[in-house]
Amino acid sequence: MSTTTASTPATSTPAAAPAPRFRDSVTLVAAREVTQKLRSKAFVISTIILMLVVLASIVIGGLVSRNQGDTPVAAVGVVAEQLDGLPGLEVTEVPTRAEAEALVREGEVDGAAVPLDDAAAGGTAIEVIGLQDAPGILLQALAITPQVTLLDEPEVTGFIVFFVALGFGIVFFISAVTFGGTIAQSVVEEKQTRVVEILLSSISSRALLAGKVVGNSILAFGQIIAIAVLAAVGLMVIGQDILLSDLGPSVGWFLLFFAIGFVLLAAMYAASAALVSRMEDVGSVLTPVTYLVMIPYFLVIFFNDNELVLGIMSYVPFSAPVGMPMRIFLETAQWWEPLVSLAVLVATTVIVVILGARIYGNSLLRTGSRVKLGEALRE
Repeated sequence: MSTTTASTPATSTPAAAPAPRFRDSVTLVAAREVTQKLRSKAFVISTIILMLVVLASIVIGGLVSRNQGDTPVAAVGVVAEQLDGLPGLEVTEVPTRAEAEALVREGEVDGAAVPLDDAAAGGTAIEVIGLQDAPGILLQALAITPQVTLLDEPEVTGFIVFFVALGFGIVFFISAVTFGGTIAQSVVEEKQTRVVEILLSSISSRALLAGKVVGNSILAFGQIIAIAVLAAVGLMVIGQDILLSDLGPSVGWFLLFFAIGFVLLAAMYAASAALVSRMEDVGSVLTPVTYLVMIPYFLVIFFNDNELVLGIMSYVPFSAPVGMPMRIFLETAQWWEPLVSLAVLVATTVIVVILGARIYGNSLLRTGSRVKLGEALRE
């Protein structure tokens, strides 16, 4: 008689929860970084103060420039009679156009107004003569739109060059140090409190690094755009539309270079911070990266009109975000140079991000003494 053996049903083990995709993990970490920063009162207050300082510096500079006294101008014939007594103008009457031009070239007056040679009787057709630009107050004082003749190609004044260099330098420096330091602090806090062990059980180290870089890059880029918009509004309010149009291309390139350059620096900040496990040791590992941010700032301030120094800076990845926009503003860069400089910056960023991800991943779970760079680079 045959017997049948009852088979015991196999106990099914619960399926492990699928790991989140890389993109979803990066999005979650980036959103966490952005949310935590926006909830920080210190960050919000410091951002508002920075905005107010930018706006105040632009408005005060415009008011000071307006209160420098009457504008000296030369005028010929009936034009002198028309301008005599108008506020903001110090009129010197001369008999001929040649004498008016001579006063402009010698710097005795800022501009001159003369009747056109083919002017109709009454002398209503007027020509304004300037050296490198036409005095705006003279153009506004005339009842008609005059023809403008410039005796020399316009050049950017040293004060404006310094102002633009200071703007690019300080914005790059403050944003890089502020948000780079935030990344470093976050990395060390997660290692010190062992939170990183929980995070790595759910997502990869590459996703964690990418999320931190993306989140802080969004914050830094958003702050830069807000400063640029506020500066543009300030220039329009004080009537510096010409300077605003000159700054437009260089600011656009600055935003592009900064967006890529900050990713490079953010990866270095995160990788450097992963080498230590205590807040007390952060300063020592971040010193080289801080120098890479400080050196371009000081170079662009002290050598803002040195073509050789700016040329070298525009091709060094760590200084290109300030060096190349300055050359574009000064119109000393060929059309292809920003593209080559950008390509060098992108290639360097890719290499640094790859190396930084390796250092970051190999150092996150190692606590205690500082991890040596050579050990962190090994698989």
